[in-house]
Amino acid sequence: MVFLFILVIMKWEHAIKDYVHYLRIERGLSENSIINYTLDLKRLLTFLENSEIKASPISIEKDILQQFVFETAKLVNARSQSRIISGLKSFFNYLVFEDYRESNPMELIESPKIGRKLPDTLSVEEIDQIIAQIDLSKPEGERNRAIIETLYGCGLRVTELTELRLSNLFFEEGYISVTGKGDKQRFVPIGETTQKYINIYASQIRNHINIKKGHEDTLFLNRRGRQLTRAMIFTMIKRLVEKAGIHKKVSPHTFRHSFATHLLENGADLRAIQLMLGHESITTTEIYMHVDRRHLSEVMNNFHPRR
Repeated sequence: MVFLFILVIMKWEHAIKDYVHYLRIERGLSENSIINYTLDLKRLLTFLENSEIKASPISIEKDILQQFVFETAKLVNARSQSRIISGLKSFFNYLVFEDYRESNPMELIESPKIGRKLPDTLSVEEIDQIIAQIDLSKPEGERNRAIIETLYGCGLRVTELTELRLSNLFFEEGYISVTGKGDKQRFVPIGETTQKYINIYASQIRNHINIKKGHEDTLFLNRRGRQLTRAMIFTMIKRLVEKAGIHKKVSPHTFRHSFATHLLENGADLRAIQLMLGHESITTTEIYMHVDRRHLSEVMNNFHPRR
């Protein structure tokens, strides 16, 4: 009995390993996405072990998965539940694609309906307030100002920012090269203000850091000369927002959302914003467009021939 159960676990581990290889090589997903997919599958494996269910990736049926989804729903919110269901569907689609299974047992299992929850948007004044809290007398001050100016000025994801290289900066042409999700590269325009603060940091602060091997080309460094982590950026922004007395839930992504929203409100084309954000589908870009009714009225009054 125990031996059979170990065999089942080995089959799962082998299938998950192959699936991770597929996600990384063929779909080109980021490591963060791959980790999330893997954690959801391990959550399922833990459920099978705790329930003493001896079902392999090939033999598992809908009723067991439905039971897992039901139990999971007690522990996570609707958005997380929806992500887990989506991840499992992707895994079993992979098994069908590789001819390990004839059908996807997750096919008829529906995700919970969730609304589109948009993050808070910062006004230009609020962004200036946050930047004003930075202590420029400290070495990291110039770096932190350059970071926030880059997040807001270029609409970058936090991982795109931490992985930005000196060799990605094409200031004479007015662009930076960004590596986005799935290792897809895009060129994003960079304004003179953002360029100015990056240049100040690079020439006055970064030049005096003892840079560790392997980080010579990394733009934003910590005090030990290594690449900044996502957590460091989150913490820095959280402290500045608290000091500024802004009572909104602000993360690095809030600056990206504000970047897109402000562009749209000032008349930018949605397709252009899509390209700058690096969205594959324009539908994704539309989710970011949290435009109030006052702005829509202004668009109507300015552009409609019957205004």
